[in-house]
Amino acid sequence: MLPLPAAESEKPLVARGLQVDIGDRELVGDLELSLAPGEFVALLGRNGCGKTLTLETLSGLRPATRGDIRYFGRPANDWSRPDLARRLSLLPQEQEDLFPSTVLEEALIGRHPHIGRWRWESKEDQAVAVAELDRLGLAELTERNVATLSGGERRRLAIAQTLIQRPDVYLLDEPTNHLDPRHQLRVLEIVREEAARGATALVSLHDANLAERFADRCLLLYGDGEWELGRTASVLDGDRLGRLYGTPIVAVPWRGRRLFTPDESPVGPTD
Repeated sequence: MLPLPAAESEKPLVARGLQVDIGDRELVGDLELSLAPGEFVALLGRNGCGKTLTLETLSGLRPATRGDIRYFGRPANDWSRPDLARRLSLLPQEQEDLFPSTVLEEALIGRHPHIGRWRWESKEDQAVAVAELDRLGLAELTERNVATLSGGERRRLAIAQTLIQRPDVYLLDEPTNHLDPRHQLRVLEIVREEAARGATALVSLHDANLAERFADRCLLLYGDGEWELGRTASVLDGDRLGRLYGTPIVAVPWRGRRLFTPDESPVGPTD
């Protein structure tokens, strides 16, 4: 395993030559990714292109077909899961509620990496949980049974649980799922706030307009092994997004930014 260049030796997450496959299909080939503190990087691509598998691979939950992943300069295999859980958090697309619990009890799961094996949550842990629930607009629901929540409320609870973990690296798989526009914006504003305090975020999104608004860089996955990574203003354009999503997309100037929208022109021949 070759040493990292000095400039990358302490980066929160570095992947070199990473290959992600599903069955005999290559989804991501030879990915070179280096994430810095304070960055918000959007992960974009159509359904089935490998966004979730890439995030799971980068988190260490599934093995890469090939390549090297390091966290804070140390090879992934050198980290125990408890140690890594104190520094890195993965938000999955969906979560199952296996046991009856209140919103506060569920949120406190995010503190478990910081709590000794035989300890209960402290008042400080509870204060952290309540503060993050309030940040997501859930403070009044702390005693509610999780089973009674709407899909959007449950999603915000999952995000709060991730924030309560207090990681340095956030890997978020479609955090805006099930959320109305107001809550989509609030969640991504919070991710930006976390980046401003020095955290790193890699966030999969379906909406290129949200990436345009919030992300410093974008990683585009085409689903055939090919990928592109660059500053948001450089890699987001109609041609790339049209290829990425398999439908014509145009960029429209709007209030100093660009809006990306499907082109109304027909995709194929018409009668």
